[in-house]
Order: sequence, then structure tokens, then C-alpha cells
Amino acid sequence: MRGKILLPILLLVSPLAFSETLRRGLGPEPDSLHIHQAQGLSAINLLRDLREGLITHDPRGRLVPGVASHWEMLDDGRRYRLTLRDSAAWSDGSPLRAEDFVRAWRQAVDPAEPSRNAALLRPVKNAQAILAGELTPESLGIEAVTPNILDVHLERPSAWFLEVLAHPVSFPLPGSGPEDPRVALVNGPYTLAEAIPHARIRLESNPHFHSADSLAIDVVEYLPIEDPASELARYRAGELHITETLPPNRLQWAQEHHAEELQLTPYLGSFWLGINLRRETPLSDHLALRTAMMLAIDRDILLEKVLGGGLLPAWTIVPPGLDDYPEIPQQHAQLTQQEREAQARDAFQRSGWDSREALRVQLRFNTSSQHRRMAVAVSSMWKQVLGVRTELINEEWKVFVNNRRQGVLTDIFRGGWIADYADAGTFLDLFRSDNELNTTFYDNPAFDALMARADAVAGVERATILQEAEQMMLSDVPVIPLYYYVSRHLVKTAVRGFVPNVRDVHLSRYLGLDVGGK
Repeated sequence: MRGKILLPILLLVSPLAFSETLRRGLGPEPDSLHIHQAQGLSAINLLRDLREGLITHDPRGRLVPGVASHWEMLDDGRRYRLTLRDSAAWSDGSPLRAEDFVRAWRQAVDPAEPSRNAALLRPVKNAQAILAGELTPESLGIEAVTPNILDVHLERPSAWFLEVLAHPVSFPLPGSGPEDPRVALVNGPYTLAEAIPHARIRLESNPHFHSADSLAIDVVEYLPIEDPASELARYRAGELHITETLPPNRLQWAQEHHAEELQLTPYLGSFWLGINLRRETPLSDHLALRTAMMLAIDRDILLEKVLGGGLLPAWTIVPPGLDDYPEIPQQHAQLTQQEREAQARDAFQRSGWDSREALRVQLRFNTSSQHRRMAVAVSSMWKQVLGVRTELINEEWKVFVNNRRQGVLTDIFRGGWIADYADAGTFLDLFRSDNELNTTFYDNPAFDALMARADAVAGVERATILQEAEQMMLSDVPVIPLYYYVSRHLVKTAVRGFVPNVRDVHLSRYLGLDVGGK
């Protein structure tokens, strides 16, 4: 009789209520678990739990010691000397040494198979020449002075370089053991215990991590969920403690029903539509066409009516919030939408495109209800204002990334960037002609020259040059800025240690659970 009474009561209790496993939404399936091939945000976030660089982030997203216990800047900012922790080790207990960083960095810039993010290491002495095939990887400016002391030589002072040392591109690689990243040795707070594609990725605490005693959670499960609406449903069903995001059209609902759990914070990221300039199309041939497509989009309707509010309309690539880098005023932003549409029609006519034949384009995006809503709305605006017919192509994340990178099939694609470091260069470097991540294939020698000049200076002078470069690039319209990101998470009240920050970095090592909480 007692069992019959207890059963319906237990069914009303959240599956998370007595959990000692932290369950987090991840977003799309990670494109890679290798530090040199990972490009997507879901892969980067996962790698930050599995591995650690010389520097890492604290709960507020600030830089703090990682594998390096301390460091000093020498030679007027052209050299960093970093001392590794005596307790730094791989997950099999073997010591982690300075040579493990030397090995990894040389691989990252090897032109035979460079890291997807190799451009982040350009400030390192000889990195650019190595990537160009002019020098060998052994000439890279990184040196194991002793097993526990590492020297990094820079081409010139780079105020933001320490932030690169917290990015996976600068993480170490072991000298032995399996190379497959699913079973390879790691040095972070967690090890990879299980990875079931499109289902779950299970992490378990690493007893050899230098701060293993500080971990409040021994098991973390990441759930790859591409659709934010599906993720929200699973959160409401009690399957997740933390969502990776929130459907924008449910923001007001979340504010009304989950006010205590909603974490809404601006952060350093921009969303845009990229235009493939490599493929021979009317868009790649005619600046006026690209300008018309850019002006025809009503960002107010897109953000408020379609995507649900909370986002900030964008006319530039570099988002607001960076020190010493004021947002560049754009003339288009001061116009009414009716005025923009009139200019769009004029530009379309100036392009010489025969108005008797409708322009047809493809808009490619990765699987996401938010991206689909965006794409449908944008294509409708192009049709209404310009008569452009758009074919919408939805692809699974890895297929989408591959097609975007190859630039063979793509006309227009969903793009965007989250800052790797707090400097405008992290956004603008994407448009250098020799950057592998330049998926628009924008190629302007004058822009490249400005970016090279900016590399050689710092402070206000650097910001001024970068602003000139950004304005030049925006005038060429390789991308159509749409909005600046705002991080949106639902976090169960049982979760401890989740601190909103502009980098939107939330390492599992700092999180805890009040078992029995909600």
C-alpha cells in the first residue's frame, strides 16, 4: 500500500533533484575535440573543461594562472617568461613539461596542417613567416628554458597576448599516448569518459589535475542540442541544470516564469551574414548589390518581432564594450527604414542587374530554430524590397562549417564571432586575406596593410588604425551585420558558482550543486 502512495509522488520530483551530476546544454555537436581543429563555440567550451592552457579564466571570466603559476614580462613586452606549476600533470599522472607547449605550438603553425585558429599565434616571433612557408616550425619563438620554465618571444609587444594563452590554440599536447582526441591524455579538471554523438558527452573529474581538490562536481554531462526550443523543453522537463542558450522568442516568457533562473548578459560577440566573394556570382561582382541587400533588412522587426528581443542591432562588426574602441558611427544607422529601403532600391538599380530577371541567391545556415526564423525573415525582406528570390539551405553544423570554409557552394551564409580576447583585432583579423577563418574570402591589400600596421603599435594609435580598417572593410560589404550577441541562459537555483560575465565563460570546475535543490 505504501508503494502505491509513493510512486505518483516520486514522478512529480525533478530528475535533477537528487543528482550529483551537473547537466549542461552544449549547443551543436562539437566539430572537433582536437585543440587545433576545434572551431565552433561548443567545442571550445568543452575543451576548456578537458584541458587547460598556461592561463585560464576565473568565475568572472578574468585571466588567472592556469598551468603557469606565474609569469613576467621582459624585454619591453617582447618576451614572456612563464613558470609552470610543479603539480602540473597529464591525466595518467605523468608530469606536464614546458616542452609539451613547444610541441603543440609548433604543430599549430605548421603550414602542412595548421590549426584552424593559428592566426591567434601571429604575435609570436616567426609565426607569420612559418605559416607562409618561409621558415620551419622549429624557428617559432617559443623555448623550453628548463622543464618548468617557458619563454615566449613576440615580434612586438601585444597587450592582449596573455588572453591567447587561455585559448585552446595555445594548449599543450603530450609527447606520448594515443592521438585520437577521444582517448588522448588531457590536463584539465575533467577527463572524457563517454561521448555518444548527438546524445551526451560525459566528463569525470581528473584526479591528477593540479586543483582537483577544489572541484565541487565529479561528473559533468554535456548534452548536444542544436535547437534552442528543444533544449528549453528538456530544461523544463528537469533534464538540464544549465541551458546553453534560450530561444529569443521565449525571452519575455522566461522573464515572467523563470525570473530567478534567467541570466541575461551582454557579451563580446557579433552576428552577421557573410557573402562568399570567391565564388563568381552577381553578389561577388557587384558592390552595389551587396549594399542593397544590406540596406533592405529591417533590423528592428528582425530583432523585436522575429527573434524576440534582448538583442542589439548591429551595423558594425566590432561590438560595443571594448575599452578604447568607440563604436564607429554608420550613416545607415541614422536613417529611417523607409530611407534605407529607398537607398537599397537605388543601389540595386545602379548595380546594372536586369530587373526583368529576379536575382536568385542561396542563404546557408546551420540547424537552429533561431537561424531558420532569421533566414525566413531576411529572405522575405529581400523579396519585398528588391524582388530577390532566396533559397534557404539548412545543414547540420559540421557540414555547414565545411561548406562555408571551402567556399564552393555558398552564396550567403550565417556568420558571426565571439571574441577570443578583448580587442577589436579578434574580429577584424577574420578578414585578412591569409586567414584560414576568412570564409568570405575578402581580399583587400589596403585592409591587410592597415592590419599589419596595427600589429606594430598599441593603445590609442592601434585603435585608430583598426577603426580605419573596419570602416574600409564595412564599405566593401563582405558581410551584413545584423546584431550583437547577448548571452541567455536558464540556470537552476540549485547551481552554485555561475557568474554572468562579458566573455560568457563558465568553467564547470567552479560550479557546484545544492543536492535536493531545484
